[in-house]
Amino acid sequence: MEAYQSFAKVYDILMDNISYEDWGEYLVSLLKKYEISEGLILDLGCGTGNITSFLHEAHYNMIGLDNSWDMLTIAKDKALENNQDILYLSQDMRDFELYGTVKAVVSICDSLNYILDEDELLHVFELVNNYLDPGGIFIFDLNTLYKYENVLGERTFAENREDLSFIWDNYYDIESGINTYDLSIFIKSELNADEGAELFTRFTEEHYQRAYSLEKVKELILKAGLELVEILDAFTCDPPNEHSERIYMIAREKDKQTMNGVN
Repeated sequence: MEAYQSFAKVYDILMDNISYEDWGEYLVSLLKKYEISEGLILDLGCGTGNITSFLHEAHYNMIGLDNSWDMLTIAKDKALENNQDILYLSQDMRDFELYGTVKAVVSICDSLNYILDEDELLHVFELVNNYLDPGGIFIFDLNTLYKYENVLGERTFAENREDLSFIWDNYYDIESGINTYDLSIFIKSELNADEGAELFTRFTEEHYQRAYSLEKVKELILKAGLELVEILDAFTCDPPNEHSERIYMIAREKDKQTMNGVN
């Protein structure tokens, strides 16, 4: 599952088309909808900490967790620069440990699509349930089957910028549901003054994600002991439709509240 090594260096540059402020505001609206306006939150698969930082500024106490040390290094540098008190943990979400429970767990930017085995995804859900406060909320997003089959598919994406370029070859295997991203990234390293040639360093990475059917994710959520509360077409208040490319799912911890006599 190790990924985002050389890519971490240019991740924020290549993702500058993403409005993290809009994503963060949508996430905050969901948290407040379920009466979570403060307290400790875990950002599972936090990457370079863009959403973690946004939620911190929205007055949540944040823990960011990721298995990419390169991404976490960037996240920590941002927190230091912005004087943000955020705890970052270098752990694999498939087997993470916390010191106590949290009010909410969030996981966005299709982090959970990187879990390729459904038993491992089930275990992630079980761990989330274990570390949630009684009645705590779990909010996560997923790329949909429709997106992998009809938007990404067997396509090549490329972009050329002044200081870097990339080529992204995408392959989707409909039988296994595995989507493969082959990335070649070219980063300008220096200018050869004598020859007047621009020199680029090439990095390559291979990423794998899995497409899960909505029915399978529902099954795993319930099997993990969570209560499924709501499913939304991303960035809306509407249920998903057949052309939804990203969905948000909201689940609630229920075992502890039942044991404590709370209905």
